[in-house]
Amino acid sequence: MFSYIKGQLEEIGDNYVVIENNDIGYIINTSQNSIANLKGKEGKVKLYTHLHVREDDISVFGFYNKEELDMFNLLLLVSKIGPKVALSILSTLSTSNIKLAIISNDVKTLSKAPGIGKKTANRLILELKDKIDDDIPIEGEDLLTNGDIFDDEVIGALLALGYTRVEANSALKKIDKTGLNTEDIIKKTLIQLSKS
Repeated sequence: MFSYIKGQLEEIGDNYVVIENNDIGYIINTSQNSIANLKGKEGKVKLYTHLHVREDDISVFGFYNKEELDMFNLLLLVSKIGPKVALSILSTLSTSNIKLAIISNDVKTLSKAPGIGKKTANRLILELKDKIDDDIPIEGEDLLTNGDIFDDEVIGALLALGYTRVEANSALKKIDKTGLNTEDIIKKTLIQLSKS
């Protein structure tokens, strides 16, 4: 029903914000990541929204960027994951970390979110892995080939997560890859990227 809401940021709560638009204050449930992006903003702000309707409740969920909204909608496709649990996942992990965890079958990372046990994390991976792969295609032309197939796979994954070729290649050069498989190299590279 709504694509987005743009208006004056009036209040920031623990897991919601209030945005005033045309003298109406909208309570919008949101993630900690979106709240962090909104803090300190002046003037009008824009949140991409999802209207959730149940028999006993109508709620608006909103996110600072469209990527987070798209991930929220993907998470809702998983059986037994409702909007509150999806919001909990998005408050604990960035969209890039969620995508990487799904692609690399990383149950431990997904289980860090409140309300997500190993069983739910496994179901999330099972039900979304194909959708994530389709959503972020890793194309050969996007890869930086340097003769190492592991490097190609790692850079492809990082490009899919939104990093630039330069960032990916630079971080990859700084880590010791001795004895590591692709998944471990990706994890070490992400740690390196978080430092820069």
